[in-house]
Amino acid sequence: MRVDRLRHRLRGVDFLASPHCDARPDPAGIRLLVVHAISLPPGKFGGPWIDRLFTGGLDPHAHPYFETVHTLRVAPHVCIFRDGTIRQYVPFNRRAWHAGESCFEGRRACNDFSIGIELEGCDDRAFEPAQYRRLVQVSCALMRAYPGLTPSRIVGHSDIAPGRKTDPGPCFDWTRFLTELEHTP
Repeated sequence: MRVDRLRHRLRGVDFLASPHCDARPDPAGIRLLVVHAISLPPGKFGGPWIDRLFTGGLDPHAHPYFETVHTLRVAPHVCIFRDGTIRQYVPFNRRAWHAGESCFEGRRACNDFSIGIELEGCDDRAFEPAQYRRLVQVSCALMRAYPGLTPSRIVGHSDIAPGRKTDPGPCFDWTRFLTELEHTP
């Protein structure tokens, strides 16, 4: 897997443009990769809901929970679904609105200098092997394309927004992910 450095997009991956982004203060300053998890409605997988939330088209009447989130203006750069399918919503040189109020190593506003990767999942269920494989592939591609990214600069949303966020949650196997990342050329 490779990043097209002219378009700042993963090659061979579906792209569904999100309006929930803007210009980065420093497009060359990418220094952090943030792993998230989402399920819509909570605890349910599949369906068009994640795409619709990230592109601003979530129908508030399709599920009672959606009435509380349909106005959110949020999107990661990439989402990895349960079956390993990858979809990109925001080019990497743009600031995706994925982390909200956040801080890493004393630096606030992590959206300014991070790439957000969402996993379809939740706090109380294991992630799929295909998701770990794809997360490793995407992470390796990003580290090759953006030298400021290293394994030590890959964190969970809960790490940069403690007390406010829990994702990717206790079922995300950091040891497995980092071990696979370490052993991938």
